Amino acid sequence: MHQITHIPMAQFPSAKAQGKRQVFILAITNLILQLIKDDTGENPVREWSSLDSYHEREGSTLTMWLYLVAFVGLYYLLRWYRERQVVSHLQDKYVFITGCDSGFGNLLARQLDARGLRVLAACLTEKGAEELRGQTSDRLETVTLDVTKMESIAAATQWVKEHVGDRGLWGLVNNAGVTKPVILCEWLNMEDSMNILKVNLIGVIQVTLSMLPLVRRARGRIVNVSSILGRVAFFAGVYCISKYGVEAFSDILRRELQHFGVKISIVEPGYFRTGMTNLTRSLEEMKQSWKEAPKHIKETYGQQYFDAFYNIIKEGLLGCSTNLNLVTDCMEHALTSVYPRTRYSAGWDAKFFFIPVSYLPTSLADYILTRSWPKPAQAV
Repeated sequence: MHQITHIPMAQFPSAKAQGKRQVFILAITNLILQLIKDDTGENPVREWSSLDSYHEREGSTLTMWLYLVAFVGLYYLLRWYRERQVVSHLQDKYVFITGCDSGFGNLLARQLDARGLRVLAACLTEKGAEELRGQTSDRLETVTLDVTKMESIAAATQWVKEHVGDRGLWGLVNNAGVTKPVILCEWLNMEDSMNILKVNLIGVIQVTLSMLPLVRRARGRIVNVSSILGRVAFFAGVYCISKYGVEAFSDILRRELQHFGVKISIVEPGYFRTGMTNLTRSLEEMKQSWKEAPKHIKETYGQQYFDAFYNIIKEGLLGCSTNLNLVTDCMEHALTSVYPRTRYSAGWDAKFFFIPVSYLPTSLADYILTRSWPKPAQAV
């Protein structure tokens, strides 16, 4: 390899007389002359500095990015191809859905019925069941179910068993859920908190375990409706706790049942306008909870805090999406695709805000999520 040679100090003409400045200039000149010499190109400094090497490096970088883009594109193309493969004989599949009085469950029941599946819809009230039957074909059948009562779950399980027979239950969709006033944890009363946990978490577990032998027989699907607040918790405390529990239960169940051919999917909706996010009811419940809050709570936070927090929640509820199909399409895919996903994030807010935030450092996520919150009256 060509090496850079240095001129000995003794070879500089009158080095001492010329001074250090001339010595430096001559040394730099010698170095430049050697770098630009037309040699074999093996000089590492010359390679790094030459225009040709620069273009080569740029070309290598561009090639690397092209390979990366091609790889990502190929991955999504293969995933798209896999996910559009549909399970055969859907018209013979039974799907049991909880919470079909309104919202996601009601729409999903009608959606699957229109596609030809045999829907077994569970409603809390007979009125809800009657209205649903009036909107669907004769294939769809209904049953009343209160997921907080074990005797109701046992009766519904027996009813399902009589319908599906030896074929088993292809799909179980745990959709039933409730929320109470969107308020701070300190403002909640224990009765409301326990009811949320009974419906959203304990009910999901009890219904699933009761129906599991039927699902396992069909090597079917279980779809649990969680929430984006089951990934990022920052208000509606007990509701978030219940959805974190659904996420954990689903993950555990998926791993336990992997050898039985049963697939578990979690659907995580963002903010959607359903009965649970009804603007008038939600705001009235907030006011009532604040009115009933103990005196020391009101003094700690102050009326100004409540008013500001009330307006924040109001704006959030007004911004809820009305396109419920974004959620029910995820549920349908989890039930009908040969290769369902483990998790579905439904809604633009879920995909492009909450999911990215969930991967941020905690301190940064805290700042982003609470930067618009007011300060309590007794804040330090």
